[in-house]
Amino acid sequence: MATILSFSFVQLQSSLFRQRTNLLTRTFAFSSSFSSSSSAASISAPNLSRKKWKQPVFSALDLGGVKVNREDVVRDDPTNNVPDNIFSKLGVQLHRRDQHPLGILKNAIYEYFDTNYSNKYNKFDDLSPIVSVKENFDDVLVPEDHVSRSYNDTYYVDPQTVLRCHTSAHQAELLRSGYTHFLVTGDVYRRDSIDSTHYPVFHQMEGFRVFAPEEWEASELDGTSFAAADLKKCLEGLARHLFGSVEMRWVDTYFPFTNPSFELEIYFKEKWLEVLGCGVTEQEILRKNGKPNNVAWAFGLGLERLAMVLFDIPDIRLFWSNDERFTSQFSEGQLGVKFKPFSKYPPCYKDISFWINESFTENNLCELVRGIAGDLVEEVQLIDNFTNKKGMTSHCYRIAYRSMERSLTDDEINDLQWKVRDQVQSKLNVVLR
Repeated sequence: MATILSFSFVQLQSSLFRQRTNLLTRTFAFSSSFSSSSSAASISAPNLSRKKWKQPVFSALDLGGVKVNREDVVRDDPTNNVPDNIFSKLGVQLHRRDQHPLGILKNAIYEYFDTNYSNKYNKFDDLSPIVSVKENFDDVLVPEDHVSRSYNDTYYVDPQTVLRCHTSAHQAELLRSGYTHFLVTGDVYRRDSIDSTHYPVFHQMEGFRVFAPEEWEASELDGTSFAAADLKKCLEGLARHLFGSVEMRWVDTYFPFTNPSFELEIYFKEKWLEVLGCGVTEQEILRKNGKPNNVAWAFGLGLERLAMVLFDIPDIRLFWSNDERFTSQFSEGQLGVKFKPFSKYPPCYKDISFWINESFTENNLCELVRGIAGDLVEEVQLIDNFTNKKGMTSHCYRIAYRSMERSLTDDEINDLQWKVRDQVQSKLNVVLR
């Protein structure tokens, strides 16, 4: 669910939308949850010297046929908190690679909808991740005081422009364009913690279906009940298509944009796994987008979350690996091939302790560490905290450095840690212990 050097952001959005509406034989996403972190000011990306392990930062990208310069997205502006390592992920589109686990999963879901709904669903998988605050939040009824709007949780290009937090950001424009059945897949961006299952860029798919009054009037159900029953039937079939014959259960939940709202869980490998979030679309969304007499449902799922289970992938960073020992294990159309670890290099742990201030958040720390170490950082974990008699609070974090592809040298790790210590003190305004 950018201010441009040569032209305004509004012109960019208009151009990007013209590109995608010209491709309307293709491509949407619904967020199953928002981050619960607290608000805080953003931090700027550190200016680092190049290392052989550091991902290259491109000066320009092509998004839907529109050239987007680095300066359009990463700017020296207090309202901008997009670092270079996030800009470098724009336009990569792992979900469009047919031999990649994410692409294989996406195509398997497409196959289910094409087979069971006679190619009724329009598919979109190349919509620009640069969207307006209105599209990302207002259009899907996210409250103005919701924590997900904070600079601590969301990447802001400027006060009115963000990197989408969910593919639901395209819901309103597709409804206004006349689409009633659609699937949207894309890369989404959130400032988050660092561990084996969290990454600042991941991929979502959203499904959406609109019903006309005559579709439920023949039944003995009201529109909401009819849409909810159809939604559950559809998604239970999808779960069986992906996981086989599994036990399922529905859990009531809350999302700002659906009512009622549900989560689907399956019993897989001897534990309950949340597969997706979904619900009956709030009537206000339909009313605002030209469909006041209709009802609709929507669902959203995280591709990485499901792919890690289906392919036995232990670390979310592996999805971004170009190592042939990883990429050669997967083939187009082969859903659920089990990943075979090709190496397990030892981690190196480094601790850092400091007195925090009122504006400190863990997300800011993780963003800073990731900006320095990139995918060489495996985890950032709070291992100790205390408050002294003066009311000052100390945090101690343990940083795990580990490459998935090679052994790190002592000099390399020490260099990273010294840069982290320097940046933590200067950028986060904390006092090292």
